[in-house]
Parts: sequence; structure tokens; C-alpha cells
Amino acid sequence: MAKAIELNGINKIYGTAIRTQVLFDIDLAFEEQSFNSIIGQSGSGKSTLMNIMGTLDRPTSGTVTIGGIQTGSMRKNNLAVVRNETIGFIFQFHYLLPEFTALENVLMPYLIKHNRPTAEVRERANELMELVGLGKVKNNLATQMSGGQQQRTAIARALIMNPKIILADEPTGNLDSDTTEIVYEILRKVNSQFKTTFVIITHDRKIAEKADRIVEIRDGRISLDIARPII
Repeated sequence: MAKAIELNGINKIYGTAIRTQVLFDIDLAFEEQSFNSIIGQSGSGKSTLMNIMGTLDRPTSGTVTIGGIQTGSMRKNNLAVVRNETIGFIFQFHYLLPEFTALENVLMPYLIKHNRPTAEVRERANELMELVGLGKVKNNLATQMSGGQQQRTAIARALIMNPKIILADEPTGNLDSDTTEIVYEILRKVNSQFKTTFVIITHDRKIAEKADRIVEIRDGRISLDIARPII
């Protein structure tokens, strides 16, 4: 299987006068269509690692390869295109725009690049709202939805550009246990149905252990890398 993301020799240092190194010689790759988790305590470097994988931040040294293309020499506008077309992001906080409906929020990544949605894209947005179980409330304003509904809207938004990779940073961190299970099942369904590569950043070991592969980051280094056997 081809590699969706490949990191080689990744180091990250913040500061100049006072230098703080948060990642140390990270070598890590995720196969296409795989479902992975990265676990670690607060301050372990896992969110920094996600930002580098998603080209939101650059490593101090090392290479990041996405879909076979090294991103190190790419300009900011080209990286923005990669993020918009190849990577979908789900964060702990949904970042929905409150003045828009759920459906309009889902369409927003497309509208950033295009002035208006085509009939095909609008149909896809409606299908995604059905996929996450929100077809009946798609025309509600974001402020008229529960926390779980808002997060599911954020999942649909991350999928609108049909990304090959989803990076999720604590996607269930603000949810109760029942809603967490619902969101997890949706992510698994997306992985199975669309063959989307998932990398989920979490401190919740119960969620992490449901992934096919668990990578643990401790003090900026990989301390554990376990693939669950396929039965």
C-alpha cells in the first residue's frame, strides 16, 4: 500500500535565544486508507506533529511527503492548495461560522476556492449531512445545534472536498461518552466507505485503542508504535 503521509527526520525547535525542542528525529509513515491514532499527554508534542503533517507548521529539519510529493520547498499559497484539496481537518472545537446554517458551513471549504457551489457539490453536501445523521437539521444555524451536532457538521465539512487524508485533533475532547461513540462510528464509516486515511490525535486511550494502529508520543519522541492484527 502506498504512503499517504511520510515523515523523515522531523525535528521541531521553537525560539532562538532560548531554544525549546519539542520533536526529536521523528520517522513516521501512514499508509493510504488506514485508520490510525496518535496518543500522548499534554505537552508531548502530538499536536505539533499534527500541525506539521497538515502543513500548518514547518519542521525545523526533516522532510514531509504527502501523496508522494515533498512539501518542504512549496510556497505558502501552494501549501494552502494542498490543505484545501488533499487534507481535511477536524479539531476539538468545531469552528463553525455562527451566522451560517449547518449546510452552508459544510460548503465553506468549497466556497473559499469557488464563488458558488455547483449542483453536484451541493448534492454531495446534502449526502454528507445524511451520512453524519443531520439531514433533518441541515438548515439550522450552527448556534441552534447541540455540541455533538456541531462536531458532526465539522466532520461533514472536512469531507466536502473529498480529501484523501483526515487529520483529527482531539475530535471528541468536548463530547460526552455517548456522543463520543457516535462520532467515532461516523469516522470509521467514512474510512470504510470513502477509503479516507485517518490520523486521530487524542489523549483518550479508549478511543486510541480502537484504531488499527496506535502511535504514542512521549517527550517529543515515538515511544510506542503498535498495529492491531487484522482478523
